[in-house]
Amino acid sequence: MRKLASPKLIAFLAMCCFGFFFKSFKSSYFGPNGEVVESGDEFDAPDRQEEEVRGAEPVDPTRKKIQAVNMSSVDQTLNFLARPDVPTQTPWKAPIMWEGMFDGAVYDKAHREANTSVALTVFAVGRYLEAYLKNFIISAEKHFMIGIPLTYYIFTDTPEDVPEFVLGPDRTMKVLYTQGHSRWQDISMMRMKTLSQIIDKEISYKHPYVFCLDVDSIFEARFGTEALGESVTVLHSYYYTVKQEAFTYDRNPKSKAYMETGDYYYHAALFGGTWPNVKALVEYCYNGIMEDKKNNVEALWHDESHLNKYFWLHKPTKLLSPEYSWDAISLKDRKDIHVARMIWAKKRYDVLRG
Repeated sequence: MRKLASPKLIAFLAMCCFGFFFKSFKSSYFGPNGEVVESGDEFDAPDRQEEEVRGAEPVDPTRKKIQAVNMSSVDQTLNFLARPDVPTQTPWKAPIMWEGMFDGAVYDKAHREANTSVALTVFAVGRYLEAYLKNFIISAEKHFMIGIPLTYYIFTDTPEDVPEFVLGPDRTMKVLYTQGHSRWQDISMMRMKTLSQIIDKEISYKHPYVFCLDVDSIFEARFGTEALGESVTVLHSYYYTVKQEAFTYDRNPKSKAYMETGDYYYHAALFGGTWPNVKALVEYCYNGIMEDKKNNVEALWHDESHLNKYFWLHKPTKLLSPEYSWDAISLKDRKDIHVARMIWAKKRYDVLRG
């Protein structure tokens, strides 16, 4: 007759089975770092966090993060009376930058003396790379932060398709892999996590300032150091002349982006500032987006709704007029727009829709 297994062997086999079951359960319901992952969550892939900033430099513990020099004195040269046709200052005394208010040479000199450098981040995912990236970079080389050291951070799901560009002195480019999405809304929203990661892993060690811009934009005139500040946003082309009742804030109380009132309506196509401030902004937006996802809610205008909520709670220190992100196609003959510095690119539906 066959001898039965000993009690110790049975206990050992039971523990192994339990361990295997628990590991399978954990990998199904928890993320790679132990955080809870909802069913269908965009971040349930094990390598997702690493993929978003693939190609970033490893953090050297001996390196020190860079801090911006206080440049408030140069903003004191602004002429707030130069443009009586438009508001040039917010109720909390932050400047609203319009043509005629500043001397670009004064700003450039001050920032060169302060050894300022800028990181420009842009997402060219899916067909947006083919449709817009080339004109974006070529025009930026003519008009964006000329004379100041600059690094382009290009995030794309097809790094091999990014063309070679001839860049000016002290201007470099880094192409990083990021995950693609079927909806542009998800690309726009999920970039917030990616931006936080690259700021923390790399930009904060190299550049005091960060600008985050939409790739479907074209620079038409000077977009220079006058735009730099601690916390920078831009007035939306469609809403800077209308009453607040017409602002498209998120009015759903279930969303973390919910707003009853506000100051202005800001466009998420452009935001920037010192890296600690940009990091705080994108982390706030990302956390709000993920909280909404848990509650099966999506803000009316996605990351832009969360961005407007952030700047309502944390006032920006500098506002850029719609000159810096202008819809020149739909909005014509506006007498207050003396210079269109960056414009919305024409929609390339022939490319985007294949």
